[in-house]
Amino acid sequence: MLQRIIWNNRGEFLEGLLVTAQISLIGIAVAMGVGLVICLSRMYCRPLRCLAILYIEFCRSTPIYVQLMWVNYVWPELFGWPQSFFAAGWAALALQSSGYLAETFRSGIEGVARGQREAALSTGLSPFLTMRWVILPQAVLMMTPSLMNQFLVVVKSSCLVSVIAVPDLMYRGLRLTSIWFEPIEILSFTAFLYVAIVFALSAAIKSYSDRVRSRYA
Repeated sequence: MLQRIIWNNRGEFLEGLLVTAQISLIGIAVAMGVGLVICLSRMYCRPLRCLAILYIEFCRSTPIYVQLMWVNYVWPELFGWPQSFFAAGWAALALQSSGYLAETFRSGIEGVARGQREAALSTGLSPFLTMRWVILPQAVLMMTPSLMNQFLVVVKSSCLVSVIAVPDLMYRGLRLTSIWFEPIEILSFTAFLYVAIVFALSAAIKSYSDRVRSRYA
């Protein structure tokens, strides 16, 4: 049974894993960029502070499913983008994660001693170079576990993009279930793949975080 259903459809599962990896990586990359911009706007740009706070609260207070539906069905009408389900999927994942990452960046930056900034400015560095070369490297060192944990959250949340027909791992599992009518075997194997992915990433992230901390801390 397992060979007939699982092994013979391994290509279907592999294609789903590839889509899950792509949408998760794009989502977290965009979220980190947007989150950093929102964080800096809140901390150092007074005219944009209220808007940045509203953005963060919106992202953190609305469920990812609601954001997914909003991005997929409302954004094309308002902004003419996204034009594909795949783009809507990673945009929704990035939208929610950027709100959490903005607060992660803020806590990391505020965790750097004030004297570090003052010392850098006293040497003649501009505020931009001080942030680039002095503040952010130390903040990232402290934030690494939180950033990696948010990536795991994105991977697990990515299964929701199946509801808008993005052919990720969950979508492939549901599709095979509708074809073979064997939900126990197929969905159990799908769950096993998610568990394996999360455990592998968790181990890799912990190893990387430990190396970074032992080298630079």
